[in-house]
Amino acid sequence: MNAPALYDLSPAIRLMLMGLTLALGPLAWVWLRNRQASTARRLQALTVLTLFLTFDLVLFGSFTRLTDSGLGCPDWPGCYGNASPVGAQAEISAAQQAMPTGPVTHGKAWVEMVHRYLATSVGVLILVLAAVSWFERARQDGPAAEQGGMSPWWSTLTLLWVCVQGAFGALTVTMKLFPAIVTLHLLGGLLLLALLCVQAVRYAQLHDATVTVTVRPSLRRLLMLGLGLLWLQIALGGWVSTNYAVLACAEFPTCQASWWPAMNFAQGFELWRALGLTSDGQHISFAALTAIHYVHRLVAYVVLALLALLAWRMRGVSGWQQAARWLAALLVLQFLTGLSNVVLDWPLLAAVLHTGGAAALVVVLTWSLACSRPSRQVTSLPVSSIAA
Repeated sequence: MNAPALYDLSPAIRLMLMGLTLALGPLAWVWLRNRQASTARRLQALTVLTLFLTFDLVLFGSFTRLTDSGLGCPDWPGCYGNASPVGAQAEISAAQQAMPTGPVTHGKAWVEMVHRYLATSVGVLILVLAAVSWFERARQDGPAAEQGGMSPWWSTLTLLWVCVQGAFGALTVTMKLFPAIVTLHLLGGLLLLALLCVQAVRYAQLHDATVTVTVRPSLRRLLMLGLGLLWLQIALGGWVSTNYAVLACAEFPTCQASWWPAMNFAQGFELWRALGLTSDGQHISFAALTAIHYVHRLVAYVVLALLALLAWRMRGVSGWQQAARWLAALLVLQFLTGLSNVVLDWPLLAAVLHTGGAAALVVVLTWSLACSRPSRQVTSLPVSSIAA
């Protein structure tokens, strides 16, 4: 049987229609819930809902990767040239019969395609956000800062980034889970979360649904440092996961009964190479996998300590108490799920929750940073929750 073409765009329109169909539900919900509200208020509600659905997409993407379903359909954007696994049953059955525990099975194909459907629906929602934002600007015919209170360039940037993220998704399949591409795909999904988070905060500030929190410049710098280190740690965690290095250290706090096990840093952090291989085509060594795992663990200690300090300092700031509690709870979750991944042989639930916890930390810290202003500015209104 001939292998499928890596890029088969013939099912693309059907895939887009599937994404549009799925997106109609959230769009209808926002419209009905806010039918008496202004267009700007609807944009705010749709941004918050899209943020929530993007978070769900990140979780499902983690599930797809952790169940080895990333190549469940080995072409893109369809499945053996079809818009769903239903039309590819013969090809999937043949691949599954040839390799029963391989990357292509009926279950994995469905997981992979559902992930693509969800991603397409999120893309449709972001496209609607951008289109309505520009329509509002043209309708009101005023400065961008006055159109619903926020420039449409934010939503345009988000739309451009979701297209880049889609390209990373395609390369993840066609480059056969190339570790650097898969890690960038994870980081791209979290960056999409951050972009939507900033927009949600800006809309909320403009409609008095949240507050600009005045903080000392030193605390704001600590927040920015914590967010930067979190991104570094997420990149390291993605590198661990995409290289399947989680079980290189199967005990805690030591690794292989040593505080400094044998490690090959040069090989482990050689970025541009195929999965399981070095750049010269040799199999990657166990010492390289150990280096990948242990660096992630060492940086985790620093990040946990810094973010715990940040949570402690945030709890004394009016308007940040809830964020501080969320931050503390998520740090506990990350420690427990990370520990479970090591000592319980990488259970699926703990692994998915570990990715979800990292995504939630990005949202909490990005939200806090977007709400904050240096203390030379005056605090406006008391904090209230954001409701879609």
